[in-house]
Amino acid sequence: MHVLVATDAWHPQVNGVVRTLTSLSESVRRLGVSTEFLTPEGFPSLAVPTYPGLRFAIPNPREIARRIERAAPDAIHIATEGPIGHMVRRYCLKRRLPFATSYTTRFPEYISARLPIPEACSYAVLRHFHAAATVTMVSTSSLMTELAAKGFEHLALWTRGVDTDLFTPERAIDLDLPRPRFVSAGRIAIEKNLEAFLGLDLPGSKIVIGHGPQEAELRRRFPDVKFLGQLEGEALAAHLAAADVFVFPSKTDTFGIVQLEALACGCRSRPTRSPARETSLATIRSVCWTTI
Repeated sequence: MHVLVATDAWHPQVNGVVRTLTSLSESVRRLGVSTEFLTPEGFPSLAVPTYPGLRFAIPNPREIARRIERAAPDAIHIATEGPIGHMVRRYCLKRRLPFATSYTTRFPEYISARLPIPEACSYAVLRHFHAAATVTMVSTSSLMTELAAKGFEHLALWTRGVDTDLFTPERAIDLDLPRPRFVSAGRIAIEKNLEAFLGLDLPGSKIVIGHGPQEAELRRRFPDVKFLGQLEGEALAAHLAAADVFVFPSKTDTFGIVQLEALACGCRSRPTRSPARETSLATIRSVCWTTI
């Protein structure tokens, strides 16, 4: 079986969608399924408003059709709701071809964090986009329930996993930072809600892994936080394994795969408990998703 996956998110971007799709391609190969990706590569692009460094493709219908027909897929999956996704959806509807979609980012919340656009309007657009799909894949049962309540239909579960040979407690390194070590990893941008974490009065050390448009601002505002930049592969696994608490404050992610990676690394609370520490952890739980 040959599956064509259409996605607006692709290398060199570093995010959960790209990592999930890359892992998917490697995993399904063992099941006898081949994948091909229809990506922004080769199309002109524009910078995303309010997000320097991130670009979106401007595909044309003729080239989209050429790429799909050249791939001759047995099935088509649209992974994102951007220009590539919309153009492939249009192609499929015109030719009455079935296709699947996936819901990977809370775009209504993402957009409203940057622009004065009501979430209800964005959800209406997304509901229309996914309504034409045979099935819309989501990462958790709770998200499935949430979307169903908003009028989304034909939902199915697409669970996530991690490479437990790479992400393991044995990779922990000595960070030479006071404990407990609170670590967050991901894009440093307003929709990730990092201020909710960095503004907390916590013992030990706060560590941030990643890059993004809000990085310079947060470095200035929180000089005591250790910013490590973008880490991948063994370096990322080593730092997650060295953490005591993993903090994921984002309100726009549907499922941050880095949470599973932190769990696989054994990220948990290890220092001696104290009343002050218990108060701090209770505060974190009230504003963040926390893996301990």
